[in-house]
Amino acid sequence: MTAIRQQDFIDSIADALQFISYYHPQDFVQALAEAYRCEESPAAKDAMGQILTNSRMCAMDKRPICQDTGIVAAFVRVGMDVRWEDATMGVTEMVNAGVRKAYQFPDNVLRASVVSDPAGKRKNTEDNTPAVVHYEIVPGNKVDVRIAAKGGGSENKSKMTMLNPSDDVVEWVVNQLPHMGAGWCPPGILGIGIGGTAEKAMLLAKESLMEHIDMSELKARGPKNRIEELRIEIFDRINALGIGAQGLGGLTTVLDVKILDYPTHAASKPVAIIPNCAATRHIHFELDGSGVATFTPPNLEDYPDVHWQPAADARHVNLDTVTRADIAKWQPGETLLLSGKLLTGRDAAHKRILDLLAKGEKLPSGVDFNGRFIYYVGPVDPVRDEVVGPAGPTTATRMDKFTEGMLAQTGLIGMVGKAERGKVGIEAIKKHAAVYLMAVGGAAYLVAKAIKSAKVVAFADLGMEAIYEFEVKDMPVTVAVDTQGRSVHETGPAEWKKRIGMIPVKQI
Repeated sequence: MTAIRQQDFIDSIADALQFISYYHPQDFVQALAEAYRCEESPAAKDAMGQILTNSRMCAMDKRPICQDTGIVAAFVRVGMDVRWEDATMGVTEMVNAGVRKAYQFPDNVLRASVVSDPAGKRKNTEDNTPAVVHYEIVPGNKVDVRIAAKGGGSENKSKMTMLNPSDDVVEWVVNQLPHMGAGWCPPGILGIGIGGTAEKAMLLAKESLMEHIDMSELKARGPKNRIEELRIEIFDRINALGIGAQGLGGLTTVLDVKILDYPTHAASKPVAIIPNCAATRHIHFELDGSGVATFTPPNLEDYPDVHWQPAADARHVNLDTVTRADIAKWQPGETLLLSGKLLTGRDAAHKRILDLLAKGEKLPSGVDFNGRFIYYVGPVDPVRDEVVGPAGPTTATRMDKFTEGMLAQTGLIGMVGKAERGKVGIEAIKKHAAVYLMAVGGAAYLVAKAIKSAKVVAFADLGMEAIYEFEVKDMPVTVAVDTQGRSVHETGPAEWKKRIGMIPVKQI
């Protein structure tokens, strides 16, 4: 029997979560670096350059890759010959103790994003617990743990269906990608589960995302079975869609496609897909009774020599003096560098603002959107000498239903967020001659370096969803929807899908 100490398990969970908060898996960095090298779309290449630069910065300073530090998912395999020494908790309690310790670590505080009472008050649990834990009892004398921190933007794009046995899995999967938008922050990895039952397919898709990126090696040696054939076919067909990094149009949308399958009922074909975003975070470790797991940091020399800088011709914008006449001149796809005061607000703040206005009440002191911009963000708390922690954008489509009310009632003229806007959002932007600007998801620490001061001005009880006022200097953004309602997330992928269709197919 192997004796595993409770505290060793808790500390290993905590150390693993801290580690993955600032170190990308090196297979992801290498795959993204190769995609960056091959990318021909200037917008997509710029976005990948920001993500790679952000990755190196986070590794150097040990700060989160993304402001959304995720909900924790753990796959725990406990050997039958394991004995828990001095344990006073169940294994799930131990995992949660590790999560709590990791997310409240003073030198690298991670954002608490988990809310209880999900169908009601949605109150933040304040320590990111509970985790979602999956168990298996297996032969052996070790505890095997695969753990991930999954961001909401990518998790929200998960899909599941029950196909007929004769239906084509590839067709269904590929047809989902254009409808998923860019809120999952491509390029990333697509996990697919096939078979079992509805819940088993979803579990297989999530578990597949823990695997090593090996698409280049697979293509080089060729497929050995039907699953590997499917992986290659889906990979090629998705990238042929031209969605590209951040949905801006380009050659690479997915870096790999992972598939796990399981026997199913003769009348069924369950299929699930779950994407991993540009903030891919997961790690695997074992405990054998010898103590706390150890994690070896990557060598900074192994990171690609990519150091993003804004384009020399980027337009400088003073947010304190910008006018409607100014924003009418901005063109879709144009790079801007924002300086001045920028208010923030996410889902909960938007709802509260519009509820106040509907009751005829005034907005809190310090919250004046007239002629101003709002940034969709929920930042990480600052540490050491920071004014704010990593502060990348959240998915903008979640704010679409609030956009008409905000533009009509507050005097707001512009928004900054992640990925595309939906039809309702674009219609409101066009109607009010406003603009929507896109910051790169997965470059949160890089973006935070442009924030020179930060203070909460309203709704402090909402935690990371409170309204802040940022003072920014040369914050990089792209004009995603102009005052006429033209969207780069529509024109970019369409252009690159056409271009990719004209590239001769290379035989492997």
